[in-house]
Amino acid sequence: MQRKYPIGLQSFREIRQGGYVYIDKTEIIHQLVETGKYYFLSRPRRFGKSLLVDTIEQLFSGKKELFEGLWIHDKWNWSQSHPVIHFDFSELPYKEIGLTESINRGLDRNAKQLGLSVSGDNIKDRFRDLIEKAALKGQVVILIDEYDKPIIDFLEEPGLMDTNRSIMKSFYSILKASDENIRFLLITGVSQFSQVSIFSDLNNLDNITLTTQYGGLVGITQKELEKSFAPEITELQKNRPDILAQIKEWYNGYTWNMQTHVYNPFSVLKFMKDPVFRNYWFATGTPSFLINILKKNNIYDVEGIRMGSLALSTFNPDHPNPGSLLFQTGYLTIKNISASGQVYELGYPNQEVKASLLDGLLSEYREMPSVDSVALIEDIQVALKAANIAGLVRQLNALIATIPYDHWKVDSESIFTIITFLTFKLIGVDVYTEVHSAKGRCDVLVKTDLYIFVIELKLDGSASEALQQIRKKGYLSPYVADLRKKLAVGISFSSENREVAEFLLEEQQG
Repeated sequence: MQRKYPIGLQSFREIRQGGYVYIDKTEIIHQLVETGKYYFLSRPRRFGKSLLVDTIEQLFSGKKELFEGLWIHDKWNWSQSHPVIHFDFSELPYKEIGLTESINRGLDRNAKQLGLSVSGDNIKDRFRDLIEKAALKGQVVILIDEYDKPIIDFLEEPGLMDTNRSIMKSFYSILKASDENIRFLLITGVSQFSQVSIFSDLNNLDNITLTTQYGGLVGITQKELEKSFAPEITELQKNRPDILAQIKEWYNGYTWNMQTHVYNPFSVLKFMKDPVFRNYWFATGTPSFLINILKKNNIYDVEGIRMGSLALSTFNPDHPNPGSLLFQTGYLTIKNISASGQVYELGYPNQEVKASLLDGLLSEYREMPSVDSVALIEDIQVALKAANIAGLVRQLNALIATIPYDHWKVDSESIFTIITFLTFKLIGVDVYTEVHSAKGRCDVLVKTDLYIFVIELKLDGSASEALQQIRKKGYLSPYVADLRKKLAVGISFSSENREVAEFLLEEQQG
């Protein structure tokens, strides 16, 4: 009988009582709660933050029966419990009734669960009153999940975003002064806003996002995967001996410290329920503002972005940095850290994210955000593998022809370069743009197992002119010793007809 997978479940009680698969995180949770007091953790959506928060709530509430058989069961003092104040901003109706009223409702709900009532003229005073009254029952545990939702959801509405940011700053401002009443505080979210903008009065938070010891606090490590899903893996290996390597390629690769790498738990659970490789996580909702920011900044090649540690760990909603935004939302991960520990190089974590983000970007640049490009991409892959340039051109025309006429605002070949680059990147070949040589830089360089292509693109020019530029600049010269066949391709786009007007192909020796 197939096991039960907690897909979309965030309730520790429901998972444990319902007999769902649970990956035991209680040892690292024990380390967290016993060695510190004030924490901040940033992780992408659907990575287990809410389940982590709920597990900690049940732990401090003394629900011993839920932890039967887990690592922490005989290592926790169950005779002592703590009042818990728990806010999940993703569940508050701030879009409908406003953030202040939503927080007030959250305060009332927490007070009711603790058998209390709260008073005060504003959310700051009411939050203080709740903490002080709850502390009469013992030091308080405060858990705040998805703290940044009321800001992230309004990035494209600056007025509302600023209003919500001010409200949240006031709300959090009383926490530091309540130190003697607090046993433990954890704030989680996707983004890491600068201390000045929201947490200016809470400067004692320990940001554990990039720390070594908590790289596996959420997500699934390789050891956890093989232990918790041993029955499924054993069964799959009967017909697919390399299944572990395939799962790793598709869903592993996330790291915040270059020591612990984890799988996306949502994608793993979906795969185990129906073992077909699909883009599960990406399909649950890529924020439109992310794609819009990339396009607005003319960013389409995101691999290899290098950033300092400070920029990586902060997010300014007024002037969003695409690199830090892509990292914090889970579309890029750390690939290398410099010897000084101050510079981080980013790249795609796995096949799922890479293919999905590239397809999203390609659709956006085609001005068709709701239409994927998978079918066309597959045909291009076949043509490129066979060096069938005529077939390749036909498929590029098909991609370009779908751009709505009223969105056709092309005044240079850059849009064609971007579409061509994203197309080849989706295929999975090595592709580069603006590659420098001794005499200039080519538009697009593509490497396959058998061929090296240099492609020069011209808008309303001629294919022969493009081909002549490849020869004159010696774009293929650096690869003269490479045994692969070297092909120069000149392509001319017609802005009037919105298609490839002509192309020429020439084999060169380098």
